[in-house]
Amino acid sequence: MDPHEVIIYPLMTEATSRLLEKENKLVFITHIKATKKDIKRAVEELYGVKVRKVNTMITSRGKKKAFVKLEPEYSATDVAIRLGIL
Repeated sequence: MDPHEVIIYPLMTEATSRLLEKENKLVFITHIKATKKDIKRAVEELYGVKVRKVNTMITSRGKKKAFVKLEPEYSATDVAIRLGIL
């Protein structure tokens, strides 16, 4: 799966901004059929970071939300600033 197909858009809410600052996590809405490996590879390729862990969930609206924890040497805040969501 192409990285641009996997990641639909980054999600920024009050709750996700706390995750960003405290846990070094980014939150994305992803393609419903994307696996955790697809999401990890897409984030690493698109944003030039190393991913430690990916957790996913299906929202009540039928969208897939991915919580992506970055390795400690990378800052989720820096990535959010580059994406223009912070």
